Amino acid sequence: MAQYLSPGVYVEEVPGTPPIAGVGTNTAGFVGVVDTTKTNPGGSAFKMPAKPDGSGDYTLAAVNTPILVTNWEQFKINFGDFQSANETLAHGVYGFFNNGGTRCYVIRVNDLDDATQVEAALKKFEAIDEIALVLAPGALDDGVQTKLIDHCKQENLRDRFAILDGQLTTTITVNAIKGAVGNSDYAALYFPRIQVSDPLQAFDKTRKRVYVHPSGHMAGIYARVDQERGVHKAPANEVVRGALGLEYLVSKNEQDGLNPAGINVIRNLNGNIRVWGARTLGGDANGEYKYVSVRRFMNFLRESIDEGTQWVVFEPNAEPLWQRIRRSVTGFLTVVWRDGALFGATPEEAFYVKCDETTNPPEVRDLGRVVTEIGVAIVKPAEFVIFRISQISGPAAT
Repeated sequence: MAQYLSPGVYVEEVPGTPPIAGVGTNTAGFVGVVDTTKTNPGGSAFKMPAKPDGSGDYTLAAVNTPILVTNWEQFKINFGDFQSANETLAHGVYGFFNNGGTRCYVIRVNDLDDATQVEAALKKFEAIDEIALVLAPGALDDGVQTKLIDHCKQENLRDRFAILDGQLTTTITVNAIKGAVGNSDYAALYFPRIQVSDPLQAFDKTRKRVYVHPSGHMAGIYARVDQERGVHKAPANEVVRGALGLEYLVSKNEQDGLNPAGINVIRNLNGNIRVWGARTLGGDANGEYKYVSVRRFMNFLRESIDEGTQWVVFEPNAEPLWQRIRRSVTGFLTVVWRDGALFGATPEEAFYVKCDETTNPPEVRDLGRVVTEIGVAIVKPAEFVIFRISQISGPAAT
């Protein structure tokens, strides 16, 4: 406490309550393969792009080394252009940027069907806090997909979400598309593959288009929706940029059997290729977290509050601290409510924050803990839009 020894006016700076800032939600982590032993159509070997100064070619990024990529050109100088060696990975990353993605980390493995290799790559992602989406385009092995989900569910990484590709099948059933991977509200699965222009057609004029796995494009759509509307908006009813067709045209009747289980279908609706599903893997079985937007929004809240309240640690655990916590969290949730992410006409209807002597009795404080209880009413997507129409006789009611 300052000492005041003589009369006068004293102006002091006092610490305020740090505001909570929303964390990023759309930085993606890609796992993929660049097989330099593969030859391109026409017989040419894999080649990295040449450096503009003529000093040679760029060097392929090392295995198991995450590389930050913020545009397509950066991907090319680290992993090569579209070639047979990395066609699946390249299409995934290109689709990510083309659909609105801005930042991703790319790590390559030697075998995308080897769960042990993929797990080792995912371990490298653990230290990169900003990653919020995890995917391995073209990885259809059940063990690999399970590793992606398990990575996102780890206690210290539960702010991440896995985007999975459906199995290659023309049998439109849940088991055929999903395979043996288990349900999880930390993942979403998309089907079928999308058709895009084939950049390798210069080598073979008969190949005009190619089918690619949709997870990279979906990660870009997640990023686009997050930036334009917010993480609370479901990444659905969105056009897949770059998609020219679909490998399988799923009918409404077929989707009726897939949607409750959380198989998100990409459909051709009136000539537009759109994402027509918004559920986590398992759908109805995931209860209150059956929607992608609800799970990801809860991840966003948890991580934002966690990072924005680190100043609380080691503060005196008494009413002044509790007031500051309530003020900080309430201010953050009020902004979130104004953005349309919480349901309610007023902040009081949309959320509550409780941190007082009831949540922090003496026995809790003696353990060195401060407990805050937060409740939020998260908006859910309007998945089924129903208009009830009837014929009337006489003037319409006002």
